[in-house]
Amino acid sequence: MSPIEEHGSLWVFDPKDKSWSRIAPKDETKPYPQGRSYHAVTDDGKDTIFVHAGCPEKGRLSDLWAFSLSDRAWKQLASGPDPARGGPSIAFFDGKLFRLNGFDGKTEQGGSLDIYDIGTDTWTTVKYTADGVAGPSARSVSCLLALDISGRPSLVTMFGEHDPSNLGHQGAGKMLDDVWMWDIQSQNWTKLAITGATFPPARGWFDAGVYQTTPNPSIVVQGGLAESNERLDDLFLLEFES
Repeated sequence: MSPIEEHGSLWVFDPKDKSWSRIAPKDETKPYPQGRSYHAVTDDGKDTIFVHAGCPEKGRLSDLWAFSLSDRAWKQLASGPDPARGGPSIAFFDGKLFRLNGFDGKTEQGGSLDIYDIGTDTWTTVKYTADGVAGPSARSVSCLLALDISGRPSLVTMFGEHDPSNLGHQGAGKMLDDVWMWDIQSQNWTKLAITGATFPPARGWFDAGVYQTTPNPSIVVQGGLAESNERLDDLFLLEFES
């Protein structure tokens, strides 16, 4: 697969004008992250966008880059712990990036929550049991979101591909439909019991984001790839009780 190569440029959508604009690095001669797919992106809510890992035309990556919107400049940061992977999930919280899961070309990754400290440019790892009981099982193309639930800083991960398809990127593997919460302070996983009239079917390659409601934020889940290899266009809202 050949990813689109735009030499470190970003695209910005203006919802008021309903138009796209390209943001190129101010100095296009300086290093920038190579084109890739199945990478992970997050931001600090202020000025910096982070890009991590993914798949170039051949192989997989473990690099980490930061783009300053005010400076329009890329900076390469310390790479994540091996193995290199596609389809990981990352989230920003309180000066740190949290990385979970991914696929290294042979094995779905699990059992390690990797934490990058932006201030020191260093990674640490918290190990857990990825058995689907004590902690989420190994997976890729899922999500990881940081949010405050009832006063507890937390990470939420859900869904994703547990076993890859023998068709590779052209097929859907075994998909999951579970939801897990990591308490950042106690460093413990809890599998969430979800109630409601409808529930999103198992999926991977979907989009998810935090919707700031009160007293607790909600999570929006949209689209993705079902285990049947069907592309989805549904929309769900996961609400947390106070």
